[in-house]
Amino acid sequence: MTRIHASCGGILIQVQDAANLAVARRDFLTYLASLELDGQVEICQEGLDLRFRLPSNLTQAWAPDFDTSRLSEHLHLDPVARVGDLEREILVAMLLGPAAFVFPSAAEAMSAVHIRRNIVQAARRTALDFHTTEAERPEDYWTYVENKGFTLLPGRSLIEGLLKATQPDVSGQLYAFSCYRATEYVILLALAQELAAHNPALLQRLQHQWESRPIMSGQFHDVFLHEYGAMETPLPPKYYVPGDRLWFRNPDERSADVTGYEGSWVFYLGDGLFSNFWKRDQPFSLTTKCLEIYHWRHGVYVDEHGEPQMDEGLVEARVRASLNDPADKAYILQRMLRLRDPKGVYQEGGCIDTSREYPRCIHPATADIRLPERPVGRWEKFLRQLRARTRLKVAICVSLPLLAPSHHAAAAHSLSEEIREVCHVEQFVRIETDLAAYLGIHSR
Repeated sequence: MTRIHASCGGILIQVQDAANLAVARRDFLTYLASLELDGQVEICQEGLDLRFRLPSNLTQAWAPDFDTSRLSEHLHLDPVARVGDLEREILVAMLLGPAAFVFPSAAEAMSAVHIRRNIVQAARRTALDFHTTEAERPEDYWTYVENKGFTLLPGRSLIEGLLKATQPDVSGQLYAFSCYRATEYVILLALAQELAAHNPALLQRLQHQWESRPIMSGQFHDVFLHEYGAMETPLPPKYYVPGDRLWFRNPDERSADVTGYEGSWVFYLGDGLFSNFWKRDQPFSLTTKCLEIYHWRHGVYVDEHGEPQMDEGLVEARVRASLNDPADKAYILQRMLRLRDPKGVYQEGGCIDTSREYPRCIHPATADIRLPERPVGRWEKFLRQLRARTRLKVAICVSLPLLAPSHHAAAAHSLSEEIREVCHVEQFVRIETDLAAYLGIHSR
């Protein structure tokens, strides 16, 4: 059972015994040293838990009031040009966090940083054609199946298919996506890249999953993501860790009725910037994101069919005007930087969500990604019955040396040995046991 110590924050590694505790301490300290952070971190042992965190004086100096937007500036990092600097920013943001990031091993904690790094790098390279009613994917990797969505063509690489669908540098063109589905592809790509190094078996299961029935929307969140922060325990409004998926809510009820403008799903890229899948060379700052969402209320109109639509050109013009008007910008920000209202409520709340999301554990011994069981259809039930009857026939062949006349014994024995070689031990034992029960033969 996981033991949560949310109030103390930092990175909490929980193990099952003293031997693993020593290994976790050694391995994580080695990782911190590789990023030149071991000298800045406090370590506290709490039973079989190890907590790594930044001292309060450094937290206040580097991220006052948990505002992580200027970490790169304070630490003299270049997270775009240097991968090591990106990992430093991720790790420092986690170490000073107000809520604990809990992991069952040092390996999982390190992979969590790597997955966040992968998310940021993929989000920077992702460019899409925004569309709320249409979607498309590269036809040499994906096909659309009714009631399932876009499935991966059999034998095609999941990683390559995700790269080609989201990154025009790979495919040479832009594909139509909603912002929410795009975030799923980026997260799945980041997970798959880390699984290729540390859990190829789970990667293969993901491959099969996307070939048969992709996981999407609420189920995607439940299967692959942890959410930290809540309406009852909100995160600080300016606390973000690179690789976080988050939602900016549209607090204007009228414009929120326009499909696709209920809010905006983005990733925090670090260095005070958020992903912009439609203009990837123009990532949002917290200020420009707040201004954009605020001015959606001015861009909404009703088309000739009576449907609400959004005039993006008008919104962009309004944002530019607000950026050049200090008083207007300050007014909008004091309104939008408030925590959002609860679902269905449009009162005094802003656009800032109370929670963030990040991927689950992935290593073979500690992974907590649970892929859904496939429903058993009528055809599958028939196949199961057929396999059961086949196993009985195989079992009879295997045991022919016990029952057959002597002039057939040699052939039967040869057949049974071949079957033993191709069957798993557990499967063979089950066959022999079932056969013994069927024939009334007592096991030796």
